[in-house]
Amino acid sequence: MSKKEYDNIEYEKIEETKSSKERSKYWNIAFGMQEVDNLHPSKYMLSLAEENINLKKSYEVVENEIYSYYNKQDEKVIDKNEKEADEVSVRIVKILNDKSFTFNYLALKNYHKKLFENLDIGINEKYIGEYRDYNITKKEEILNGNTVQYADFSMIEDMLKYDFEEELKQKYINKLDDEKIERLCEFVSRIWQVHPFGEGNTRTIALFIQKYLISKGFNVNNEIFKENSLYFRNALVRANYTNVEKGMEENKYYLKLFFENLLLNRNNILNNNDLKVNS
Repeated sequence: MSKKEYDNIEYEKIEETKSSKERSKYWNIAFGMQEVDNLHPSKYMLSLAEENINLKKSYEVVENEIYSYYNKQDEKVIDKNEKEADEVSVRIVKILNDKSFTFNYLALKNYHKKLFENLDIGINEKYIGEYRDYNITKKEEILNGNTVQYADFSMIEDMLKYDFEEELKQKYINKLDDEKIERLCEFVSRIWQVHPFGEGNTRTIALFIQKYLISKGFNVNNEIFKENSLYFRNALVRANYTNVEKGMEENKYYLKLFFENLLLNRNNILNNNDLKVNS
């Protein structure tokens, strides 16, 4: 190719995919990710998604129609869980369709804001797209009511900055498959343990990780996220839970199984019941 021919090649604006297969995949991932918080889309949202998949409506039209749908309803009768699942799903689909990406710890803030802005997710609106300034615990069913020790809020930015700097040093092209999986498990579990936001951490991080892996050229089987988003979260819980008295240490084995299926097309059985600790 001559320099003149090269100079005539123009940048292309990222448009909505025309592939029904791709659209269906994005919607399935988006709906599957809501399972992390036991949320399910409304029948109306499912019908709009179907119209988008069949190329009858654009993402923008679907988004506007779902907003209009809820704006016309009496707040007293709105199912807030369905509303959250519907609106967050549309936003996830749009982000997955967008091929742009920036690997930076501040991008987590950006994704959190894009996913949850103007939504009631159980935290003050000022924390949407912002790090929490309070410490948190959460009773986990798989831990028999115990909690992961999340990062102290005063250390959130420093810890994320360190984790991202360490990840930037990684040269995946020189790693064996098992080494790649081990490193990715380490990175994902560390940033999840920070839990920078009051709510919506797993969905934000799951979306970021999918975008990151695609940007690195990994062959990502996104169907794994669609079908096993709750397993993904619980595997992160186990990867960050230590209880010396009960003889338990952090265990990334379950997270490793997930990533092997995600990136290496293995057929590990991902069973949530296996993640529950003994009483």
